[in-house]
Amino acid sequence: MPNENLPGPLTLGRHSFAVQQRLVMAIVNRTPDSFFDQGATWDESAAMDRVHAVVAEGADIVDIGGVAAAPGAAVGVAEEIHRTVPFVAAVRAAYPDLVISVDTWRHEVGREACLAGADLLNDTWGGQDPRLIAVAAQFGAGLVCAHAGPLAPQTRPFRVAYPDVMADVLDRTQGLAARAVAAGVPAGAILIDAAHDFGKNTWQSLEVTRRLGEMTATGWPVLVSLSNKDFIGETLDRPPGGRLTGTLAATAICAWLGARVFRVHQVQPAREVLAMVSAIRGEQPPARTVRGLA
Repeated sequence: MPNENLPGPLTLGRHSFAVQQRLVMAIVNRTPDSFFDQGATWDESAAMDRVHAVVAEGADIVDIGGVAAAPGAAVGVAEEIHRTVPFVAAVRAAYPDLVISVDTWRHEVGREACLAGADLLNDTWGGQDPRLIAVAAQFGAGLVCAHAGPLAPQTRPFRVAYPDVMADVLDRTQGLAARAVAAGVPAGAILIDAAHDFGKNTWQSLEVTRRLGEMTATGWPVLVSLSNKDFIGETLDRPPGGRLTGTLAATAICAWLGARVFRVHQVQPAREVLAMVSAIRGEQPPARTVRGLA
């Protein structure tokens, strides 16, 4: 059921973001095998260069991950902490006011990340470790409640079927959000995410995109992670490096339907799409207006 106190400001770290603000979450992968950048930010200095670049381009949030979503070599808890936590501390030292997110499903990693300065726990695998909610509550951190269907972490969907995919998305994400509030996570710091491609085939990801208004109608702030995903690649028959146009099209649709946070690889193009959608909706003015006026 929708929370009657929502929508409202989204409070993450030291910042409170109004309903009309559309936020860009920049992806920084501390992995050697990420599907899009193929380990471009595996080296810590390259990862920090990436942070500097995305902040300069207008990223509102930086999302740091230490385990690739796709099947691959197992990454244990200690290794995930090694990949992410010292880097979180370094980013916090460099940017005291930046909203820092950590992409993890493990409570041990979440705890160490919060101690190092993380503001948001991005649980892309939808509550696989229920103790992560308690960590968010303990530290007053935000939490992303995502829908991964029945899948375990780092597994691909195989003939996953839902009587109604959006109904399943709404049931699982709102259930996680309700449990988080009951555990003490601040309601204003919780987001829900349909998690495109996670536990879904291309048809299902397209359906949740066109029905995203049903998620935003719940009142919970909605995060979308569309950037260069397989459902875009299959729809357009494009490899990961050729999916920007499709990503931006899906971004515009989700922004129009009310999504508030956009997890992306390419910050500046996303920022411009969101500014255009906001201007068309009458929620922010154009950067300049001289045509027909001078």
